[in-house]
Amino acid sequence: MTDFPGLTITHLGHPTRLKWHRLRRSFSDPLFGRQTMAEGFRLGASMELDLRVRGDGGFVVLHDEELQGETTGHGLVRMASVSELRGLCMIDGGHDLTLSEDLAAMLDAAHPDALLQFDMKDGFATVSESGMDHIADHFRHAGSQIIISAADLDLVLAVKDRLPGLRRGIDPTDKLVEIYRHEGLTAAERELVADLAGPTEPDTIYLAWQLVLQAARDGLDLIGLCHDHGKLVDAWTYNLKNPETGFSDAEWREFSGLIELKPDQITTDEAPATERAWNSKLAEAA
Repeated sequence: MTDFPGLTITHLGHPTRLKWHRLRRSFSDPLFGRQTMAEGFRLGASMELDLRVRGDGGFVVLHDEELQGETTGHGLVRMASVSELRGLCMIDGGHDLTLSEDLAAMLDAAHPDALLQFDMKDGFATVSESGMDHIADHFRHAGSQIIISAADLDLVLAVKDRLPGLRRGIDPTDKLVEIYRHEGLTAAERELVADLAGPTEPDTIYLAWQLVLQAARDGLDLIGLCHDHGKLVDAWTYNLKNPETGFSDAEWREFSGLIELKPDQITTDEAPATERAWNSKLAEAA
């Protein structure tokens, strides 16, 4: 247990970080809240946010392709100027949008244990060389404090070639689920091994927790396989149905089984509540 809830769960000597999904410690926090991110930087938390390309080739912290829905604006994010984005607010919480320049400034004062995942929602064709220039200009010296993940492996490769010092992550979940369903577990294992040894040279593998548990029930430890290849694993996204009351019996079987497989990180929107629920169950068993 840590001094600050919602950072890490340790079981049998293995620490599993609790990553704050979309910069939220709780569903009551606003989506992509800068205040929550500042707190995470102070505490040394692991956090995730989504990035979209904006009109000048820089980035803004948003998930959707269009401004409407998440912000008070309208139109495609990739067409919006900095001045336009600075004039908008997030619908959830009413706070200002966060640009990549803001992230770079905040990282300068971050706790050395803080880790910020940039989940890139646009592919390399949209990011282009101008976007890579922007990342290089603002995050070249971020070192181990950021990790860049993307569905587009061409983008991950571009990050590796341009900025080899930055950490990289890939998420083969959708592909593995389809192979598992149609060709079986052995074929899915072969595909994952190919990704682990592939040209992106990822630091972290993002896997849906349901896939991890189903494969384990069928005899394959996906997390152990990744560890054997020197990769970290993030199991996403586990949320309690009722954060106030803690684990149901079924949830406890799921979550404790997941922890037994030793993921390096679990993504959640309810990190403090999850840690409290874990400690409560341990206290009951003591």
